[in-house]
This record gives sequence, C-alpha cells and structure tokens, in this order.
Amino acid sequence: MNVRLRLFAGLRQVAGFKEKVVTLPEGAVVSDLLGQLPSSIVGRTFYIAINEEYARRDTALKDGDLVALLPPVSGG
Repeated sequence: MNVRLRLFAGLRQVAGFKEKVVTLPEGAVVSDLLGQLPSSIVGRTFYIAINEEYARRDTALKDGDLVALLPPVSGG
C-alpha cells in the first residue's frame, strides 16, 4: 500500500522534503512508517496525524492515507 508522508516546519527543513509517497506492506501501522524516516528526524519530538486526525504510533494505516508529522508549537 502507498501512504503520503507530509512534514511540517523544522521537520521539513532537516529532512529535505515536504512530502513523499512511502510504500508499506498491508497491515502496517504508524511505527512501521516511522521506521523509514531519515536519520535527521529520528529522536525529534513531533505529533502524528492521519487524514487530519491525531493518531498514535500503533494506529493502523490504509492505502492512500495522508500521514502528517507536526513539531510542537508554542505561542503567547
């Protein structure tokens, strides 16, 4: 199955891409996708969203899902 991986803010800068398609086996979960991240992102803090809904690392993925990684944001 294919899922789209989209990165935001500083994650995009350190990874060197905004969005790419990742091929995963059927039955994959978010942590399977995270295992394919560039080493420049590993260890960073981020939130995960699937199709604009927050998700966890054990959430199952489906073909065509959009997985977004969002760094924490602070404001005043």
